[in-house]
Amino acid sequence: MGHKVHPNAFRLGVFRPWEANWFANPKDYTKMLHEDLEMRRIILARLRNAGIAKIETERSSNAQLTVTIHTAKPGIVIGKGGSSVDQLREDLEKRFGNRVRISIQEIKQPELDAQLVAENIASQIERRISYKRAMKQAILRTMRAGAKGIRLYAGGRLRGAEMARRENDREGRVPLHTLRADIDFGRATAKTTFGAIGIKVWIYKDLISPAQRRLAPIPEETAPQPEPIAPQPEPVAAVDTAPMRSAEPEPMPADVPGPAKPLRRPRTATTATTATATTRARAAAATPKPAGTAARKAPAAKKPSTPRTKKADA
Repeated sequence: MGHKVHPNAFRLGVFRPWEANWFANPKDYTKMLHEDLEMRRIILARLRNAGIAKIETERSSNAQLTVTIHTAKPGIVIGKGGSSVDQLREDLEKRFGNRVRISIQEIKQPELDAQLVAENIASQIERRISYKRAMKQAILRTMRAGAKGIRLYAGGRLRGAEMARRENDREGRVPLHTLRADIDFGRATAKTTFGAIGIKVWIYKDLISPAQRRLAPIPEETAPQPEPIAPQPEPVAAVDTAPMRSAEPEPMPADVPGPAKPLRRPRTATTATTATATTRARAAAATPKPAGTAARKAPAAKKPSTPRTKKADA
């Protein structure tokens, strides 16, 4: 996983632009594509020692080709008085029949460019320098320049061994699956007397925020979030001076006596009988009496009889 896609091509359209910016008809597309490839081969072969990291091409509607060369040694590309640039432009115009405009961009930190680091290691291996020493020095210089991670790969007949092998070295972190990670990738080939040795370099610089992207960021659809309500000061005139009553009764202080509550007597059988008799009397008074009938006198209350005691038998 993670070894099948070119890191630069994987991030095209996210924040990395294309190296060839032009449009063509379907009939002319193949011709223009081969022109770009041949033009890159000519420039790299002529300026092999100039430290060229990238070549960008752009075609305008008036048949003009603009070539932008990113190099760490602009003095070699320009030459004395611009003679090398003028000669290169004339050769390209004769070869392709279009007007060519060459622009040179200087790379201020070659230690953070993966292509230049790979070419530097390949040149050291060609001079019979130990590949381990070259890789360690490249890692040290890149991390000092401010990179967050670097990964190196070397494969082939290392040190002239009979059987080819692979060697890897890394420091820091290199998140290959993170699209927002600014990872630069470069590869070079060291042509030695005992065979070709391939070099690959991954350099992780930093995460790219949407504000730093060269391309316009695509707005992400997010769910609407409720806006926080800021506390507003109440007007002085609307302030109520009366104390607010809470749902729960406040406990009264011990020194202030509260209102006396009537004590509830326990309900006894005599009290229940008296209440029943009172209720019956009220119901009888409310009932209308039939006409022509004399009111009956209420029976006189009987005197309470005193209990008689039986004489004890002699």
